[in-house]
Amino acid sequence: MIEALTPTEGLGVLHLFCKAAPDVDTDKVLVAQRVLGAAGHELEPNAHKLVTAVLLGHKADLCFLAYGPDLVRLRAFQTDIEASGLMVVDSYLSLTEVSEYAKGMPPERTRPRLYPELPPEGKRAFCFYPMSKRRGEADNWFALPYEERERLMYAHGATGRGFAGRVLQLITGSTGIDDYEWGVTLFAVHPDDLKDCVYTMRYDEASARFAEFGQFYTGMVASLSDALVAVGIRS
Repeated sequence: MIEALTPTEGLGVLHLFCKAAPDVDTDKVLVAQRVLGAAGHELEPNAHKLVTAVLLGHKADLCFLAYGPDLVRLRAFQTDIEASGLMVVDSYLSLTEVSEYAKGMPPERTRPRLYPELPPEGKRAFCFYPMSKRRGEADNWFALPYEERERLMYAHGATGRGFAGRVLQLITGSTGIDDYEWGVTLFAVHPDDLKDCVYTMRYDEASARFAEFGQFYTGMVASLSDALVAVGIRS
């Protein structure tokens, strides 16, 4: 076995976007879920957990959001999923983090960002997209003074807090780890809450001038067994 590889704080977050194949071994998929979410792991109290979402559209059928402290264990989960016959058509790797603009917050505010409890109750609408800050000749986020970036992000965060109760967002860091700088996972009460949140926040200067977005995946949170039925794998 490869020795555990863990971040100094926070958790690894692996989004696997999969398509169903006719020869999927559903027993292996279900076993993978149990293994990932098993209690009593040596790296407790932050056990590895799994959120499953059924996706709409042609890009993928299922999203497995697996998170926990050990990247080796997340890799083993990916191996189990692929061995079951599901085709991984896209993926995203990131780490939970506390933004540099929130370092002074008390632990009760920062802990949910580093060690989230997902999925949030009552929020089944699901969306994921990656994003980066622009580094163009006219608008370069990383050339701004810290105080200006802090001001812009405070205004951006204030807009997001206007959706409290309707939308929960998990922002994870991926600079140097994947193609974009952050992964954004949204959970909402209704699908139009997702649209309203993203649309409204794009008017903030931090997004309007500096944000670049990747591909969006949208669907609904479901148990693994229900998700397999929804995509025609299991009756």
